[in-house]
Amino acid sequence: MRVLVVGGGGREHAIAWACEQHGHTVSIMPELGDVTADDIDLVIPGPESALVAGLADECAFRKIPCFGPTSKQARIESSKGYSRQLAASLGVPGPVYERFEENDHVGALAWWRDFGKPVVVKLDGLAAGKGVIVPSNDAETEAAIRSTAILGPFVLEQHLTGPECSLLALCDGVTAVALPLAQDHKRIGEGDTGPNTGGMGAFAPAPVTYDADVLLRTFVQPIIDYFASAATPYVGVLYAGLMLTADGPRLIEYNCRFGDPEAQAVLPLLESDLAELALACTAGTVGEHTVKVRSGASCTVVAASPGYPRDPHTGATIALDGFSTTEWANVSTIVPEAILFPAGVVGGKTAGGRVLAVTGLGDDLTAARSAAYRGMDGVKFANMQVRRDIGWRAPGALLTSYASTGVDIDEGNRAVERMKGSIERTLGPDVLRGVGSFGGVMSARRILELNDPVLVASADGVGTKVELAARLGKVRGVGTDIVNHCIDDVLVQSARPLFFLDYIAASKLDSDLVAEVVTGMAEACEASGCVLLGGETAEMPGVYAPGAFDVAGTLVGIAERGELLPRNDVTPGDVLIGVASSGPHTNGFSFLRKLFEFAPMDVVPAGFEVSLGDALLQPHRSYLNVLDGALASRKVKALAHITGGGLPENLPRVLPDGVDAEIELGSWPRGPLFELIAELATGVDIHELHRMLNMGIGMVVVVSPDDVAEVQATIAEETWQIGTLVAGQSGSRTVHLV
Repeated sequence: MRVLVVGGGGREHAIAWACEQHGHTVSIMPELGDVTADDIDLVIPGPESALVAGLADECAFRKIPCFGPTSKQARIESSKGYSRQLAASLGVPGPVYERFEENDHVGALAWWRDFGKPVVVKLDGLAAGKGVIVPSNDAETEAAIRSTAILGPFVLEQHLTGPECSLLALCDGVTAVALPLAQDHKRIGEGDTGPNTGGMGAFAPAPVTYDADVLLRTFVQPIIDYFASAATPYVGVLYAGLMLTADGPRLIEYNCRFGDPEAQAVLPLLESDLAELALACTAGTVGEHTVKVRSGASCTVVAASPGYPRDPHTGATIALDGFSTTEWANVSTIVPEAILFPAGVVGGKTAGGRVLAVTGLGDDLTAARSAAYRGMDGVKFANMQVRRDIGWRAPGALLTSYASTGVDIDEGNRAVERMKGSIERTLGPDVLRGVGSFGGVMSARRILELNDPVLVASADGVGTKVELAARLGKVRGVGTDIVNHCIDDVLVQSARPLFFLDYIAASKLDSDLVAEVVTGMAEACEASGCVLLGGETAEMPGVYAPGAFDVAGTLVGIAERGELLPRNDVTPGDVLIGVASSGPHTNGFSFLRKLFEFAPMDVVPAGFEVSLGDALLQPHRSYLNVLDGALASRKVKALAHITGGGLPENLPRVLPDGVDAEIELGSWPRGPLFELIAELATGVDIHELHRMLNMGIGMVVVVSPDDVAEVQATIAEETWQIGTLVAGQSGSRTVHLV
C-alpha cells in the first residue's frame, strides 16, 4: 500500500516504521495537502489537532480511507468536559468531576472546598499533554485553579491514586481490538517528580492484573456502541488512560489517536501488519483479523531539550555514535534491539521539546530497558534531559511476596525448628532461653552488682542492606545497624548491653571501608554505654561477589533474673503500644532493592525530606534510652523488637499459649517511605507487606490497659496504641491485622 502518515513527531515515525516493516511505501507529511485517492491508499493521522481540525472529514470527502475519527468524534479528546459527560452517561467508571467556564475560579474554588477532597485541575481543551496540574496541598490547588481559569474552560476531578496504564484499541465502528497495555511516564523528573509533560518514556506490556479485553469491554466498547447507535461509527484509535485504584480501574482520559510515547513502545511489539489492520478498520472488518504480538517487552526512553516542558531551548546539534547528522531519514536500528524515532529534529538539530525516543526490545523489561539505555547512550546534544528510571514502578507491580525475590521466610522458620533439637541437647540448667528467642540467656551469678544476674546474648547480621550501602558509598550506618539491632534484641528481655564483638567479611578487604563501618559501631556503642571489645575480619574471594561485604556481630548484656521480660502475666486485654522505627532498619532489603531496582537513589520523591537512598539507609534505632523510663516504671509486661518477619512473626515470640494479637492498621503514621512502598507494591497483600517490613513500628510495648497512659508518659516521643491482645485457640499465638 501507499500510506500517508500525517504529522511529524516520534509517534508518526513509529507508525511509519511499523508500516514499512511489511513492505508498504510510507510518506510522512505535516498535513494532508492536495493528495487524492489516486495518490494514496490509506491515511493514518498522528496528532489529535489534525483530527479535531477535520482531517478524517476531508479524507471522506476525497474518498481516501482514513484511520481516524471525525472532528465531532474527536471532541472526546478536545473537550475533557464533553468526554467526562459522555463517559458518565454510559456508566464508564471514573472520578467525581465538574466543568467550569473560563474565569470561573470563584465557582471552582467553592466546588472544591465543598467537595473536601484533593482534586486534579485540567484545561478543558487540547494542551499537548501538558494541561494537567496535580496539586499536592491546598495552596497549590487554589493557585492551579486560578492560573488555569484564565486560560479557558476547565475541569476539576477527584484525585485518584494507583498505577496507571494506557489501553490503545483499534476500532472499526463496531468492533475494537486491544494492543498491549502500556505505562507512560508523564512527569519530567525521575521518581515521577516535577511538572507534567507529553511523556518522557513508556514501556509495554504494563504489569497489571487486569486483562486487556476485560478493560476493553468496560472502557472502549461502550463508546463504540454509542457512536454506532448514532449512525456515526467511530473508526480509528481510541486511547483510554486508566488508573487502577483500590476500588477498581477508573477512566482518567480518552484520546482519539495513538499515544506518544506509547506508540513508540507498543507498535514495535506488533507482529501483525499495522497498515492492513488500519485499512480493515476503515472497511469495518477488523474483527476478521488476528492481532499478533511478539513475546517479550519494550521500553521507550525520550530525550528532551533543556527547559522542556515550560520553555524548551532548541537548535543544538545532535550527535549519534556511528551516524552522521545527514542520515536522519534512514536512522532506525542504532544498537542491537534498539530503534530510534526522531521527533523534534530538523537538519540534525533539536527543533522541539521532545527531540527523539529510543525503544529497546528484549525478552523481558530488564533486557528491553538495557537495550533502550544502551541506544540512548549513543545520543548526545547539549543539556539533554533523559529520565533514567523508565519502568521504575514495574518491579513493585510484579512482586507478590518476599519469596518472589528469592527469600523464603517460611524456609528460615523451618530451619530454626530443625536446629532446635540439636541445640537443646547442649543446654545446661543455667540456660534460660535459647534458639527462637530474641537472644540467648544464661545465669551470671558471678556478677555481684545484681541480686540474681543473668547474661543475655544476641548475634545477628545486617543482611542485604550492605549491598545498597556499598553501592551508594555510605557504609558507616551499617556499623550502627548491627550494634543497635543486637542492643534491641537483648533489651526486649530487659537486659542492658555489656560488650559487643564484630565480624566483617568481604571478597577483598578495603581498610577504608572497614574503618568506616567500625566507626559506626563505635559511635553506637558509645551512645549506649557498651564496650566495643573486639572483632574479626575475613577476606573470602569466590564466596562474596567483587565489591560485596558482610557485617555480623554478637552482643552480651546483663539483667536481673526477676525483671526478665516477657513477664508471665501477659494476658488478653493488654494493650500494644507502638514505638516508631527510623525506616526499614535491617530487614526486607532483598524486597526493597528489587522494588526500587529502576529508581535513582539520589532523587527526593514527593513528601520526602531526604533522598530515596538516604531514607532506605537510615540506621537501625536503639530503643535503650527511649524505653529506659518505661522499664523503670515496672509497668512493662513485654517488649517485641520488630525485625525480620515484621509484626506477624515477632509479636508471637512474647505471647503465651492461647493469646493472639489484633493490630489496627492505620493507627500509626507510616511515613513517606513506607507510603511509597505500599503504593508501588500493588501485588503484595497487606499481611505479606507487614511480614516483610516493620512498616513504621520498630518496637512494641505490652502493658495493662490501666497503665497505658503512665507508660506512654515515660517515653519522650509520640507513641501509638496500635492494638490489643485477645484470647485465641490453644496452641495459637497469631497476629491479626484488622
